[in-house]
Amino acid sequence: MLTQRSRYALRAMLFLAEAPAGGPPIPMNKIATQANVPRKFLELILADLREAGFLHSHRGKMGGYVLSRPTHLISLGEIIRVIEGPLALVPCVSRTAYRSCGDCHDEATCAIRHAMMRVRDETARILDGTSLADAAADELAAA
Repeated sequence: MLTQRSRYALRAMLFLAEAPAGGPPIPMNKIATQANVPRKFLELILADLREAGFLHSHRGKMGGYVLSRPTHLISLGEIIRVIEGPLALVPCVSRTAYRSCGDCHDEATCAIRHAMMRVRDETARILDGTSLADAAADELAAA
């Protein structure tokens, strides 16, 4: 399941995605209020997203956050990986954090591993194929 932290990150990023490109930075308080994210969690989440290169932050009275790339170039999968880590449900199928799980005698024939690889691949395909622009458009269409 997606953690609350990931849901907060996605809500904050979707809010920022709806802001006009090239507009002024959006203050953290406004993001917290509009995205319904507690400020203390938002600070840490935005710092992680900034370090990952998804956001630029600006200090001062007119400071805040803006996306560092166009919305169609940021995928939900990328955001979730920054917050959660690998998408794989078991470590033996992770592409970025592989570890032998120790549950099977032979990874090549393990039915659980093969099933989890398909889950990982389909999850990644959907999340990596859904940009902030796509998700924001879907959100607006549903409203």
